[in-house]
Amino acid sequence: MESKPLKLTSVRCCICNADDAQPIGAGKDYEYRTSSDVFSAMRCASCGLVYLNPRPDVSEFEFIYPPNYHAFDFSERDFGVVYKIRSRLEAKRLLSLCKDLPTDARILDVGCGDGFHLRLLKRYGKKSWTLEGVDVDKRAVGMAEESGLKIHAGSIEELRLSENSYDLTFMIQTIEHLEKPFESLTAIKKVLKPRGKLVIVTDNTDALDFKIFKRRYWGGYHFPRHWNLFNKNSLAKLAAKAGFEIVEVKTIVSPVNWVYSIHNALVDWNAPRFLINRFTLKSIVSLSAFTMLDIVLQKFGRGALLRAVLQKP
Repeated sequence: MESKPLKLTSVRCCICNADDAQPIGAGKDYEYRTSSDVFSAMRCASCGLVYLNPRPDVSEFEFIYPPNYHAFDFSERDFGVVYKIRSRLEAKRLLSLCKDLPTDARILDVGCGDGFHLRLLKRYGKKSWTLEGVDVDKRAVGMAEESGLKIHAGSIEELRLSENSYDLTFMIQTIEHLEKPFESLTAIKKVLKPRGKLVIVTDNTDALDFKIFKRRYWGGYHFPRHWNLFNKNSLAKLAAKAGFEIVEVKTIVSPVNWVYSIHNALVDWNAPRFLINRFTLKSIVSLSAFTMLDIVLQKFGRGALLRAVLQKP
């Protein structure tokens, strides 16, 4: 059952502050049905950023992230084989990014959710590393703390963590949710040590799945929770504006947006529930099939996700 419309607010491009954007897509909250609103995805004519406008007011935060939101409790209990496979893949990716860290490194995960990535680092990384997380949602913080993790409740901009303290920070599927990405990156740069690195993973608006589904059903829209969406060019512009050196921006493999693009279309078409359920985060067959497709696309630099490695001067 869909609920009442949300309180919305109009915004400008978070990179260039321009108010010159054209609509490229529109859709509903096909995943959690938190609102009956139709949301508009806009593309900035100046820098190419894709952003939600108007978007939910920050006062609607707890409403658009319901208690059953997947990032609050991504567990083997609920996701089974998918959890195991993703854990292995993400652990390998994380450790490859940590290979040059000192034995006493401090690592911060901004937007850590239930602590999934921190738990992987705790299990597979060096025991001498100091692992910490940041999240604004009290429900996510509670879940992460149950794993024995040190979590700072609040936004990175407001917490005022010690400056020049961390060797590596992560923002994994986080930046697209943020109200003010530039301010968040600036705050992260302050807490990083000189030459410390920030790794951003986010949806790619240059991917083939975006091109096919952008008018309504693209999974990366995640209406109404993804507020700013990037390609290599727009993410590099934001990083440079925040004062980071760009070490690398590349694409990586993910089947999720493919799967949810089809899921969203099926929901909108009132397809049978058994068919819709074949295209979710628990659907091993569809996730596997689209992983293979995205592996091929990744070879041409068209993977579904972006990964940027940035460095503080």
